[in-house]
Amino acid sequence: MAAEAAPFGAVLVTRPTGEAADALVATLRSEGFRVHHRPLLELHPLEALSPPAHAAVVDLDLYQHVIFISANAVRFGLERIDNYWPQLPVGLAWYAIGEATAALLSDRGIDARSPGEDMTSEGLLALPPLASVGDDRVLLVKGEGGRDTLRRELESRGARVDELSCYRRACPDLARGALAAELADEGIATVLLSSGEGLANFRRLLSPAEFSNFSYLCLVVPSARVARQAREAGFATVVTAANASDRAMLRALKNLDPAPETRQ
Repeated sequence: MAAEAAPFGAVLVTRPTGEAADALVATLRSEGFRVHHRPLLELHPLEALSPPAHAAVVDLDLYQHVIFISANAVRFGLERIDNYWPQLPVGLAWYAIGEATAALLSDRGIDARSPGEDMTSEGLLALPPLASVGDDRVLLVKGEGGRDTLRRELESRGARVDELSCYRRACPDLARGALAAELADEGIATVLLSSGEGLANFRRLLSPAEFSNFSYLCLVVPSARVARQAREAGFATVVTAANASDRAMLRALKNLDPAPETRQ
């Protein structure tokens, strides 16, 4: 889907600080785009697991299915699991919501099923092994909060679902007016968002007056759900990428007209 308005200026990458953000910035720069990085989510490990989450880690071998909701769930979740399982139990079916998450698990010797392009809860639920989970135990490795689509649907299919919440997300603590000044100083015209929460923080960090000055920005989002949220928030130019992967975001940027104007 191409934007109706022609974007000019730099591209803002909003992923949390880390390898995933660095990789996307490097990819876009290698394609000639002018890029600026401003994280709109901060990730923090939980100091202590809740009693149910702790029990889930200890009883990992009792589950039939283990689902990692994000690459960050792999990073923070395996750190917790390693404390009790230096050698992972056998016989578990592992799942990853996207290719990057699956790749991180593969680096740890875990062969995980992934829905491919449809990097959503709905995509995971369409995988054949999760169609018949009656009486199976399922562990969701995730951050605090977030959507509960997976849990609700798996429970409706008869599964016993537990959660290993191992990190929390937070809105960056920016001074009033800091984001607006950064957008203006960097000449940002296109913003890449990876989630609805990132969109909410972007909107939260702009005052009503500032938002009126930047509602023209072109937003590239990873799903129809986030696109709907962006339009409801008041952004007029919203482009829906196939998913939140580097490849999909780059493809969406290249489809903008005229994309070369966002480059150096």
